[in-house]
Amino acid sequence: MIKSMTGYGRAEGTLDGRYIIVEIKSVNHRYFEFNSKVTRGYSFLDEKLKSYLQKRISRGKVDVFVSIETLQDADAQVLVNHSVAAGYLNALKELRDTYGLKDDITVMGLSRYSDIFTVHRTPEDEDQIWASVSQIAEQAMEQLLQMRELEGSRLKADIARRAGTIISLVDAVEERSPVTVQEYQQKLLTRLLDLLHDSNIEEQRVLTEAAIFADKIAVAEETVRLRSHFDQLNLMLESSEAIGRKLDFLVQEMNRETNTIGSKASDSQIAYMVVDMKAEIEKIREQIQNIE
Repeated sequence: MIKSMTGYGRAEGTLDGRYIIVEIKSVNHRYFEFNSKVTRGYSFLDEKLKSYLQKRISRGKVDVFVSIETLQDADAQVLVNHSVAAGYLNALKELRDTYGLKDDITVMGLSRYSDIFTVHRTPEDEDQIWASVSQIAEQAMEQLLQMRELEGSRLKADIARRAGTIISLVDAVEERSPVTVQEYQQKLLTRLLDLLHDSNIEEQRVLTEAAIFADKIAVAEETVRLRSHFDQLNLMLESSEAIGRKLDFLVQEMNRETNTIGSKASDSQIAYMVVDMKAEIEKIREQIQNIE
């Protein structure tokens, strides 16, 4: 099943004393691009998340948000930096004595200077944290993939419908092409009769001229290749692999064959058909920009 590159997933849960939220968003991008925003102190998760996502997503710009809130009291030790505390205390006393200020130095007053204290926390188990985060991330990922697959099925249906329209136009071009030769042959004969005022025109001369013209405007090779491209398109639409880049190349080939048909055709009806074909191919091209 083809997948869109657009999707969103969110999951939350409490595991091992931590409340974890994971949000994953993906949008169109030519390659895989990863950005993350993780709660301070858990930056080691960035590379793990990137590696995890690359295994599930081959193309697209992916943004991940991870919030981790510790619910249990963590072991922590608060230490006093006595040299810094003494420095603050001496400075305050100097201010008091120099300017005759009221002596209101207190412990609470000194506590406002945060660099007096150093907090040492017990190191957390990174593997355990990742195990918890990855469980929540998997739930968010499933939501995102479901959205990408749903959008992918819509893109597939639209592309298949447009491909059917184009093949119908190719049928019409192939049907019309021989008629243009016959019409040219008749016009050529009429022109020669008018110019030479002679009804005894050599039939072979007319046939030769018509054959030269037919060779110039023949589009059989282009329509055969175009049909082949659409056969490949139908096969790709049933593939479970990432096909976005292949489809992009295939559409370029479709455009090339259609342009050649347009340049060869000297018939207004075929010219109108080519315009319609190119319009549908362009719509397909726009759609596949969002396919992984």
